[in-house]
Parts: sequence; structure tokens; C-alpha cells
Amino acid sequence: MAVMGKSKSVLILTGRVINEAVSFIVFSVLDLIDFLLCYVYKLVDFFIEAEWKPCYCSSGKEVITSSGKILVSEQGESKIVCLSSTKVQLEEISDTLYTRPSLVSEVSNLTVTELKRLKVDKTFVQSCEKIKKGGTVRSSFTVNSSLVEMLQGKMGRQLLHPIPRWSDCDCSFCNSWTSSCKETLFVRAEGPKEKAQEDVLFIHGFISSSAFWTETLFPNFSSVAKSSYRLFAIDLLGFGRSPKPTDSLYTLREHVDMIERSVIEPHQVKSFHIVAHSLGCILALALAVKYPGYVKSLTLLAPPYFPAPKSEQATQYMMRRIAPRRVWPLIGFGASMACWYEHISRTICLLICKNHRWWEFLAKLITRNRIRTFLLEGFFCHTHNAAWHTLHNIICGTASKIDTYLDAVRDNLKCEVTIFHGKDDELIPVECSYNVQTKIPRARIKVIEKKDHITIVVGRQKAFARELEEIWRNSSG
Repeated sequence: MAVMGKSKSVLILTGRVINEAVSFIVFSVLDLIDFLLCYVYKLVDFFIEAEWKPCYCSSGKEVITSSGKILVSEQGESKIVCLSSTKVQLEEISDTLYTRPSLVSEVSNLTVTELKRLKVDKTFVQSCEKIKKGGTVRSSFTVNSSLVEMLQGKMGRQLLHPIPRWSDCDCSFCNSWTSSCKETLFVRAEGPKEKAQEDVLFIHGFISSSAFWTETLFPNFSSVAKSSYRLFAIDLLGFGRSPKPTDSLYTLREHVDMIERSVIEPHQVKSFHIVAHSLGCILALALAVKYPGYVKSLTLLAPPYFPAPKSEQATQYMMRRIAPRRVWPLIGFGASMACWYEHISRTICLLICKNHRWWEFLAKLITRNRIRTFLLEGFFCHTHNAAWHTLHNIICGTASKIDTYLDAVRDNLKCEVTIFHGKDDELIPVECSYNVQTKIPRARIKVIEKKDHITIVVGRQKAFARELEEIWRNSSG
């Protein structure tokens, strides 16, 4: 037995060493490819759209927009400061958008520093007067020019680029929102229109859609549940059939505001349960903290919570945990491609998302139409701008906030908290759910054997529907 144990340990160690070595080579090549693609896209954007497309690897220069909104960064946290005649508004931006250490970027930065003494960031002092008391406040900040340039269209709500952009899908499904004058999310609602016992809000995860719920759980709820609860499944901003504005930076504020404007306000939701998956768990926590008296139960599936050590910057630590720059497991490799490489991930969207109708056709042809393609639709129907900013500003950018949210749920909310996690989840490990439980001791965790990040719902929808109904009954009682 001892010999077998040693052999197994040696094999595991060997596998890790091989994974590290191969990963270093692969990601070094990808660093170079992304660097080159930066210039390729600048040229293509210029010839097709008649203007350069700012990106997060652009060199720095002092830029301030004419509308009074500017990006500032201080002590690792970045914000957009909106100066108007009535208020100062802050929208938080993740520094991982423009700070992603790599071999190519480090060599490039060192070379530029030595030869031209240029800096990616320049410091300036922005003075603004307080509206209420007329006092003056002066603060020193660091400006990232790329982010400021991207705000130019957002200032006056004028689009930087046409909808859709040349690299985005132009089909009617992806752009159905452009034909409506309403700036609200796509919402699939089921249940009684009047005299509903309570409401349930379903929030999907990253590069998914409301179909993750409506094609699995909705048909499997009991007649009692369907007659007692109003069920709301949304497509998050930038995904599915919801708006995909090119001038949006897809911040937490924007996502939460759109949920409020699309569900809570128009449907007069006063008492509701939340069911959220993966990235949606972060938005669920933000909503729960904002509406502590409204939330009856909180059900989280695979919440991405990695407590950062005090010596680590939370945003960068989160990025390394969800996107570890490793070729194995494959789902981690995919996450790393999406998170670390702005231009490679745009190329993937160009090849897959822009041509999703062909991929869906091929999937049906190969399987002789034996599979339903709702997961493919959710995976394909988004823009690179939406996916890129949501990934960084929500998953990475809120890493320093989640502790505060969890503390608020523990101390200020009385709702039941239930967590489901697939034991075989290779993207968000089970330890994340136990991390949540350390912050909220009353949270109940149910680990599902032989299930992963997707099959935690898909494939066990009938059982999960019954479990949700039980949670809602207990919470209502």
C-alpha cells in the first residue's frame, strides 16, 4: 500500500510539473499573439469603422473628456468619477482590465521605460468643488488613457461605434433589443399576474442566458408552485436578448440598475426569493444587501468566493484563481483565455459568436437534431465588449466587496441561505461554498456528487425544482 501511495504521489507531482511547463510555453506564445492582434484589430477597426478602437493595452497619455467624467485610480482601486451640476457619481472599474502581468507585457514595459522613459500611467491633480457646501477638494489620481477614451461615447449617451460592430453578430435574435425603445432587460415571466404569493428572481451566470432556467426548471415546477409564485428569469445586460450597448462598461451599478428597472420596479416586486448561478451569485448578493427587507430566501449555485489574503490585492488574486493560466483542466484554460487576453478573446467571439447560427446548425446536423441548443444560444449570444467587461468588472472587480456583502447578509438579513455545488466543478471549486459558509454560518450547503458547473442544474432539473419549492415553502412559513 505504501508503494502504491508513493507511486500515486510521484505521478501527481509529475503531472503538475508537466502542466506547469506546457502552460508556461503555451501562455508565453499566447502573450505574443495577443500583442500582435492588438495592432491587427486597430488597423481593421480603422479601415472598417474609420476610427481607432481604444484597448486596455494602449500606452498611456493624459486624456480628459469634455463631458466631465474621468477615470481615476488610487491604491489599486479604479473608479469613474462623473462630475455634474448635481452630484458626484462613482462607478467602480476593475484594475484587472488594464493590469494583467505577462512575459510580453513586462518585457515591453521595461523596453519602453529604458528607451523612451514613457509611463503607462501619468499622474495629475483633478480639482472639483463640492456642490453642497461649496468647499474644494484636491486629490491626486492616476489616469489610464484607454479607459478614459472608452468613456467618450458614454458621456453624452452617444455610441462610439455602430450597432452591431463589424466583429459582432448582426442576426435578429442578438439584436432584437435595438428595435425596442425600452432600455430594459429581456425578462421571461411565468405565473399568476395577480395575487401571487411571492416572486422568484432567477439570475444566470457568465456567458449564459435566461434559457438556463426556463428550459430546465420552469417546465418542471409543480402546478402549485406555478400558481403561487411569479417566476422571473432575466437575460443580464449584454447577454441573450438583452441590450448590448457598445458604450457600456458593464459595471456592478449598471447590472443592478438594469435588474431594478426591468423587474423590481415595473412588476412592483416587494417580497421575493433569489436563485443565482456562478457570476449571478455576486449580483444576487448585491441585490440582497440593497433590499434586505424584501428577500425571503437566497439560493446560490457555485458562488465564486475566494477570500484574498491580506497581503494580496483582491482583484488580482481573484483573476489568478478563476483564470490560473494553465492548460489543464480545459475549463480553466478556457477561463484563462477569456480573462487574460483582450484580443484573443475578441477573436474567439468573432469566430464563434458572430457565426453562432452556423454552429447551431452544425450541432443539430451532427446530432440529427437530438439535442436542444439552448445552452449554445446562451453561450454564443453576447458581444466581446459585454463579456470582457462583465468578467473583469463583476467577477474580478467585486472581489474586495464580497466580504462586505456576506457580512451584511449574515448580520442584516434573516432570510434562509442555501448553497448548491457540484463536487466535480473544475471552474469554481467546492471550497468556495464552504468559504461562504464561514462568513454566513447559517448557510446550508448541499454538495451534489458527480455534478459539475453546468450539470448542477442541467440533467437534474426535476430534483432541483423540488428542492427549490421546499426552500420557498420553508422560507414563507
